[in-house]
Amino acid sequence: MENNSGVFEQLQARFGEITFKPQSTKDEILTIWMPLANIKEVLSYLKKDLSFPLLFDLTAIDERTRKRDNGYTPYAFTIIYHLLSFERNAFIRLKVGLKEDFPTVPSISSLWANANWYEREVYDMFGIRFEGHPHLSRILMPRTWVGHPLRKEHPARATEMGPFQLYDDKMDLEQSALQFKPEEWGLQRQSQDTDFMFLNIGPQHPGTHGVLRIILQLDGEDIVDAIPEIGFHHRGAEKMGERQSWHTYIPYTDRVDYLGGVMNNLAYLLAVEKLAGIQVPDR
Repeated sequence: MENNSGVFEQLQARFGEITFKPQSTKDEILTIWMPLANIKEVLSYLKKDLSFPLLFDLTAIDERTRKRDNGYTPYAFTIIYHLLSFERNAFIRLKVGLKEDFPTVPSISSLWANANWYEREVYDMFGIRFEGHPHLSRILMPRTWVGHPLRKEHPARATEMGPFQLYDDKMDLEQSALQFKPEEWGLQRQSQDTDFMFLNIGPQHPGTHGVLRIILQLDGEDIVDAIPEIGFHHRGAEKMGERQSWHTYIPYTDRVDYLGGVMNNLAYLLAVEKLAGIQVPDR
């Protein structure tokens, strides 16, 4: 049983009652809507004063084609923060509505280091920019990719796009993008005393399909810095889910990790059953 006793009241007392609006959810996680202007201050308070030290997830939803339910505020996007408290054994979910088609929100990478990659993913997939982020660039798609795949206007199938043609200027652009440029990673090519060398390490096993490499910055044999690059590891599973019914999506969760398909199926189906109120008998 999650213990979020008093958290909502403490937030209201600290920031004002009108700042927060609770939302009932099927998973029974404490879920609160709040304005963008207070988000960084509220998250800092939750982390430092209310014992929510872990940023568990940060993601977004493109709301622009949602059917307008009664009482629903017509936001363009929703950005969602999940925090975890080990002390309380509880989650909290904060939701912020964004009205612009290409919104900007404050980065929280100064509060949580892992927000760096989460924010890059949201930028890559939705085009939401994070002000103050130290290195806001694509993380799942190639740097030359046009558009943001999880926006509703982005094509879902190749048949929705024109025939692929590789012109000479596109070839030159792609070849240039493949060249390693230290400046794009915040690395210097040289110091006052030496020129640095850059070395790729990995992938370490053929089963990883090249989705991780470590870029080493070397001064002779000394490692000066190491940058992880996870590669173009986006198969569009979420986009495919937009056009499937809940049961026809099961084969896709089966293939998220083909060595652990049952594990992914279980997580997906438990979520569907809870959302739909399906009572499955013991077997």
